Amino acid sequence: MKQNITILVVDDHPIVRAGCRQLIQQIPSAKVVEAETGEEGYRLFQEVYPDMVLLDITLPGVGGLEVLRRIRANRDTAKVLMFSMHEDPVFASRAMQAGARGYITKNNAADHLVEAVSKVLEGKIYLSPDMAQQLAMLNIDAGTSALSDLSRRELEILRLLGEGKSMNEISDVLGISYKTVANNLTQIKAKLDINKTAELMRFAISHGLSS
Repeated sequence: MKQNITILVVDDHPIVRAGCRQLIQQIPSAKVVEAETGEEGYRLFQEVYPDMVLLDITLPGVGGLEVLRRIRANRDTAKVLMFSMHEDPVFASRAMQAGARGYITKNNAADHLVEAVSKVLEGKIYLSPDMAQQLAMLNIDAGTSALSDLSRRELEILRLLGEGKSMNEISDVLGISYKTVANNLTQIKAKLDINKTAELMRFAISHGLSS
């Protein structure tokens, strides 16, 4: 592993960032740069070009999956480890499909974070044992999660809806047209068998999608 490693940690909770910093500093020559929003995280990524990004999925405004998409579009060799409270394997599946090099839940951080960061820095893929097993079961028994049919973009739109954002605001955050948001919401409703937008908002909140 090279000297002077820079790791960008993007999480909106100061206590979580402090805990990550303390754990990551166990890695020799590791320097931690921190951001608390997706927008700030992507800006710092462009300024610093870190060796690795530890990225929370659930961020206010631009969420982790969208930040991951932007990072990978900017530099397709970027090493990103997703870090989340979500234990539903659908989130890990969508993150890995979008180019993440690993996925770790916050419940496992104390035990697995240093190993996960080290593996990703080495160019390897890392999934905590429990998540690897759940992902395997998701692939075998597709459709067991209510969210399993949703694409990465649909998950992100549903999350923003759960934060109380309007369709215009979602359009602005994601940089897509109002019509694209509307079409995605129609598809989400069909996939989840939900008719009203207000019910979608309640669904998002009940499934812990909002920050």
